[in-house]
Amino acid sequence: MNDLSKARATTLEVGEEAAAQRIDNFLLRHLKGVPKSHVYRVLRSGEVRVNSGRVKPEYRLQPGDRVRVPPIRISEKKAGRPKPLELPVVHEDAALLVLDKPAGVAVHGGSGVSFGVIESLRASRPQAKVLELAHRLDRDTSGLLIVAKKRSALVELHRMLREGEVEKVYLSVARGHWEGETRELRESLHKYVDAKGERRVAVHKDGMESLTRVRVLKKTADFSFLEVRLLTGRTHQIRVHLSHAGHPVLGDGKYGDFELNRRLEKAGVRRLFLHASRLGFTHPLTKEKLELRSALPADMKSFIDANLS
Repeated sequence: MNDLSKARATTLEVGEEAAAQRIDNFLLRHLKGVPKSHVYRVLRSGEVRVNSGRVKPEYRLQPGDRVRVPPIRISEKKAGRPKPLELPVVHEDAALLVLDKPAGVAVHGGSGVSFGVIESLRASRPQAKVLELAHRLDRDTSGLLIVAKKRSALVELHRMLREGEVEKVYLSVARGHWEGETRELRESLHKYVDAKGERRVAVHKDGMESLTRVRVLKKTADFSFLEVRLLTGRTHQIRVHLSHAGHPVLGDGKYGDFELNRRLEKAGVRRLFLHASRLGFTHPLTKEKLELRSALPADMKSFIDANLS
């Protein structure tokens, strides 16, 4: 076991490549192998300093910032190495990489998952100075995922996402017969942690303003195939809004119809039937208009063909 009493803190100077990055994400990338919980512990305890002062995990770094990192012992045995993931590339240029993520793959490590898309991508492209998720998809949600390759692109993408300048369209199969054609779901959403320590979201009058536009593509008495547009980007927004409307997403193990999910496993519903199918936005640097698409996954297509024809 290493003797940390003799170890010294290190000081890292922030360059342009890390400008506007959150301090917690900066540390997680530099302290490979250190559990995320420990990184947040040293941040909250004040052992990490930026320009000699304490900062919160959401602090965004500026070029020239000096980050003091306390001595931390890393367990090589636990750290391991990310496994390479061969994910389809839908679009790539000097600033952006858009991947077609399959269901069952986490976008980043944490919550019982050692490595995700971003860790694997960094391991397979060690020469890349910047590889950062512009947004997130749930582990069981398939489809289009944007990764920034330049800090300037990441900052602009975050602004665009906040201000609703990125068109995000999902496809979903939900329980029940959707009444009418197009509807808007506007319930405010509140994020909290339950007794088991899991992140949850609920409809609550004091929650954050949320807007989801739903259009029916096909429907029967039992199921509806829906096109869903996210007009705000709240955690689990589609899943909670649809569940609250009485149409939970098939395969949703957190907000869904658990008994129906068990019955449908034999019919091929073994994961969340939610797919990020389309992205439309102006390139953050070149200003080119991008329209990107991902085909419906085979499991969803098979279920729709068999049950909504």
